[in-house]
Amino acid sequence: MPFNTLFSWWIGRRMDRINDYRDQPLANQARMLEFLLLEGTQTSYGKAQHFSTIENYQDFKSKVPLSDYVTLKPFIDRAIEGETDLLWPGATKWFAKSSGTTADRIKILPITESSLLENHYAGGKDLLAQYYHNFEGRKLYNAKHLIVGGTGKIEQQSHGVFIGDLSAIIINNLPIWTELRRTPKKEIALLENWEEKLDRMAESVLDQNICIIAGVPSWTLLLLQKVLEKSQKQSIAEVWPNLELYIHGGMSFAPYQLAFEQIIGKPDMNYVENYNASEGYFGLQDQINTKDLLLLTNSEVFYEFIPMNSFEGLQSKEVISLEEVQTGIDYALVISTSAGLWRYIIGDTIRFTQTHPFRFVVSGRTAHYINAFGEKLIIEHADSALSKTCQAHGVQIREYTAAPDFKRANEVGAHHWLIEFEDEPSNLNAFCTTLDQELKVINADYDAKRKGNINIGAPLITVVASGTFHRWLKQKGKLGGQHKVPRLQNNDALLQEILACQ
Repeated sequence: MPFNTLFSWWIGRRMDRINDYRDQPLANQARMLEFLLLEGTQTSYGKAQHFSTIENYQDFKSKVPLSDYVTLKPFIDRAIEGETDLLWPGATKWFAKSSGTTADRIKILPITESSLLENHYAGGKDLLAQYYHNFEGRKLYNAKHLIVGGTGKIEQQSHGVFIGDLSAIIINNLPIWTELRRTPKKEIALLENWEEKLDRMAESVLDQNICIIAGVPSWTLLLLQKVLEKSQKQSIAEVWPNLELYIHGGMSFAPYQLAFEQIIGKPDMNYVENYNASEGYFGLQDQINTKDLLLLTNSEVFYEFIPMNSFEGLQSKEVISLEEVQTGIDYALVISTSAGLWRYIIGDTIRFTQTHPFRFVVSGRTAHYINAFGEKLIIEHADSALSKTCQAHGVQIREYTAAPDFKRANEVGAHHWLIEFEDEPSNLNAFCTTLDQELKVINADYDAKRKGNINIGAPLITVVASGTFHRWLKQKGKLGGQHKVPRLQNNDALLQEILACQ
């Protein structure tokens, strides 16, 4: 039997699991909570929080406190030293470095064998199964899968513990059937120097038959540009005629979609989103015509939600289960997982678009927004407005960030945008006006505060030199992989750092 036929049959068997996400989400979540508590009962954390006495969700909510990285770090530090049965049964061998959106503080998060196999890998297989279901007759196993990961350095600690990027951990532990299709080779994929890695990756994949690309949009786009440069072709479709699927996540695709469509040059190219972070794999795009993500309710994660209008971090009083969520409300995501993260505030916000089944969009970050003037601007608003503005003016951007500007003499404050363009607009003032109008359309609070220039002045745009954001990321030691430029900040400290890198 041809390998692709066999693979298609094997991966297709997972559709029962995916249908279960749609049909039995609440029952799945009840089972997940029961499973996680049972596994965690004999851990140090479980004993301290009296897991054995918890009989239902209300018990769980009242007896186990909300947590963040700071509160769980003492347990994680001990696990790195080889201590067992702390947050999850047994020893934890792998730990993923995560800095969220390039915060200075590095988080080191546990990756247990259970979370790796039954969450991270399971989510990836589910996505491929859904893709085969949506697009019959695919032949993905006949060609190579290009994975654009982060810096691959794996630091071996004592006690058989390893610390590195999630992408490096995943590549190091891939099952043989995936490793046979993956490119580039490990010695290139796991290079520590991102700039060297980018060049060698491009060189190594030029003559390969690529059908899938997976990676964060900003870094993937850099790789594709490098491939075009080396191949001297006009489009990626000329380099890889069998390319059909780009899997993305980790940041909004909207500001990059036009650039991808132009550089790939393939009208029938498929773009599929997932929601996969160091903390877990939580959602995938299961429908062809919508970008909403299906919540994975049976992947060793129990979800809770805090309405953002009452969010107070660890002191938040209003925390609800999946059963209680409503559409159209931004929620801070709280997870309990088989990696040993208990009632952990991940830092992302999501908004449900459906509840039968539960589909959602990632709307932003709990710490990344602008609300200096009561405008409540979130990342989703910024990405959408900027994407529409770029389309209207026929330009592309590489990176951007924005923050409030309070320093204009005799004028009200305004939003200051730093934008690195692929190709600058012919009329920056007109671009700025369009951006302002799009923000007014998408955000009623911004619109109200802009009336008469009383509360917020017109936006300011500073066009930064090519490579500015890259230099800032390099300065921070955060090139490649899941590292991202923070889109919105509520003060201008970050803007000044980036401007200094021009």
